[in-house]
Amino acid sequence: MARLLPVPVDGAPENVAQQYERVQELFGDNPIPAPFLVYGNVAPFLKDFYMNFKKFVFTDGHLDAKTKAAVGLVVSAHAKCGAWLDYFDQRCQQLGFTEEQIAEILAVSATNYMYNTFFKFRDLSGSALFEGMGVGLRASTFAGTSLDSKLVELIDIVISDLNACKPCTSGHVTKARELGITSEQILEAIQCAATMYVGAQFLNSASS
Repeated sequence: MARLLPVPVDGAPENVAQQYERVQELFGDNPIPAPFLVYGNVAPFLKDFYMNFKKFVFTDGHLDAKTKAAVGLVVSAHAKCGAWLDYFDQRCQQLGFTEEQIAEILAVSATNYMYNTFFKFRDLSGSALFEGMGVGLRASTFAGTSLDSKLVELIDIVISDLNACKPCTSGHVTKARELGITSEQILEAIQCAATMYVGAQFLNSASS
């Protein structure tokens, strides 16, 4: 497949230009993030992504925009999508995260891969042999950062879901509820993650 080039605002087809206008309204005086211009190659995708991005990623809802930016960051890292990773790095800083906290967000996300790998193996092995054996893996990162415990659990849920680790996802949902995170907030974290994952996947495909 040929690499898809950005569709410039000037000279875009009318249906794409109309969507660009809506996107520009969302970002105000700031330029439209470059990925949107790649999505302009497929007008229906651009429309879907914009509407989902506005509702589930960019604006306050059941979760505030700062929390959603952290979710966007870890999903972009998971998808290895540099353009969105750079965007959410900057947005996280704009919304009040320090550079140290951004590193902590990524470290919490990465630690999930270790635990997801272990517990998914126990789940997939189909054997009770490993159930009585200790984890043996250190994961002080989960409780040892400056991040709010609720944010940590939402990151844990999102990454465990993306890694398809059923016991981890279930366990983190239970812990999140114990911390007072509502079902609506958990679902919105997943909606945010789903939006950014599809955006990252399309961009990666278009750029490969």
